[in-house]
Amino acid sequence: MPRKAKLTLVGAGPGDPELITLKGIRALKDADVVLYDALANEELLAYCKESAIKTFVGKRAGFHVYQQDQINEAIVSEAKAHGHVVRLKGGDPYVFGRGHEELEYAEAHGLEVELIPGITSAISVPALNQIPLTRRGYNESFWVLTAVKSDGSLAADLELATQSTATVVILMGMKKLPAILDVFIKHGKKDTPAAVIQNGSRPDKKIVIGKVDTLAQLVLDNDLQSPAIIVIGQTVHLGEAKLKKEMETLDLSQR
Repeated sequence: MPRKAKLTLVGAGPGDPELITLKGIRALKDADVVLYDALANEELLAYCKESAIKTFVGKRAGFHVYQQDQINEAIVSEAKAHGHVVRLKGGDPYVFGRGHEELEYAEAHGLEVELIPGITSAISVPALNQIPLTRRGYNESFWVLTAVKSDGSLAADLELATQSTATVVILMGMKKLPAILDVFIKHGKKDTPAAVIQNGSRPDKKIVIGKVDTLAQLVLDNDLQSPAIIVIGQTVHLGEAKLKKEMETLDLSQR
């Protein structure tokens, strides 16, 4: 007889398998079913018991194994059939992860629910590359935005973000990068430091740092692609020293 139907939303962190919480690991060890995303490192599945059912339900732009409605339904059906479902989501489930939609749906269908936050890439990936989102004398805030609305148009808050001194972190924006940069240029920010960081916590990381009006070409020249985050603001140039050291180390290793 299955255990009581339960959903635990677990944030897997930004990709490095060591950047998950201990509470998240405990949930994985207890899970009867794990539904995991494309951005959740599969190494984390090693924490699961051998009998656990592990199902990939990944979604990325242009690549959907399951639609969101199907994922919601799978959470409920698997929990009622097997007991404890862990929904393993990259980053933090409540930062553009549709986590609250899944939790709300599960609760409405009688499941016990729990949320275990994760380390969001929006903050951790810049930090791992020595780009602080705030620093005294530079800014007083930071913005975290999604690039586009559900209809495919640019997020309205982008216009507002360009008019502040905040560091702006943009998620899911690579397909709209030229249009995003044009908004900053329109507001006189063409010389503002800007970076794109791909797979920012993984060994295959790529990063470019330039200015708003050079960033798109740097991305093309270095073949950066999703998953990546865009960071724009005066604090970005603080990461240039780390990038320079990394490039020097790479150059020496290739000699």
